[in-house]
Amino acid sequence: MPPPEDVPRLAVDTDWPTIPQGAPFGEASGVDVDPSGNVWVLHRAGRKWEEPFPSAPIDEPTVFKFAPDGRLLAQWGAGQFIMPHGISIDPEGKVWITDVAREQVMRFSPEGALELTLGERGVSAQDAAHFGRPADVAFLPGRVLVADGYVNTRVAEFSPQGTFIRDWGAFKVAHAVAVDEAHIYVADREHARIAVHDHDGKELASWAARAGNHTYGLKPLGGGRLLAVEGRDGADRKSAIIRVYAADGTIEASYDIGLPGKDASLGHDLALGPDGHAYLADVAGGRVVRFKLPGGGVK
Repeated sequence: MPPPEDVPRLAVDTDWPTIPQGAPFGEASGVDVDPSGNVWVLHRAGRKWEEPFPSAPIDEPTVFKFAPDGRLLAQWGAGQFIMPHGISIDPEGKVWITDVAREQVMRFSPEGALELTLGERGVSAQDAAHFGRPADVAFLPGRVLVADGYVNTRVAEFSPQGTFIRDWGAFKVAHAVAVDEAHIYVADREHARIAVHDHDGKELASWAARAGNHTYGLKPLGGGRLLAVEGRDGADRKSAIIRVYAADGTIEASYDIGLPGKDASLGHDLALGPDGHAYLADVAGGRVVRFKLPGGGVK
């Protein structure tokens, strides 16, 4: 087995965020930034990913909203999620959450009021009305893109009102989806690649991950560049390696943002703020960290 990759370590803001006493993160699975620059975190509040999944919802709040300076502004979600996975904020500030145990994608108001539910609770199928462990959500005008998912092999598209439009792709764990002005990017995790599509869903490129590593989260940096995080390497060791991809798929830079120690971190999701900060959700580390890319890589 080759040794773990040795890349420069990247410093994080150790005083961000401020978490209230008695409410530490559980497995932090998702992070996103809303149009006002506030940072939303989805975590499992004491629950571990174990299969078969339990049937009871998590009793504690699972959704935290932070101001850019790290102050906790709100928390909600108690009693609603079983195995929450991804959180995405749409251009109107609505909060979309995937739950792989519920087999559903849900839209909430910023205050936590449930407004829309896609999928049938607890039922897995690959069709217009069901999901197979949906993982992540992204948005284009008039379209909601769902990375679906751990069991299914597709990106499923819906209208913002929840009407099924179409699906496409042949992925092996479509773990994350993100968009920019010209592309749809899919973290095709177990195929160890990033799939690049146009807005019609046509595949334009396939960026193989280094050494068979597994990309978990990604966010566009502008101009076709992409920020990605690898949560496991090709030898199935947990990690949190950040990659900056150029528009042609070559790797511009790599950084280690994980905690020291074997399997201490698993980089799971990324978000970008309007102030140039980036955010990483670390499932194994039970944390969300804020950092900046050297050279102002976030545009």
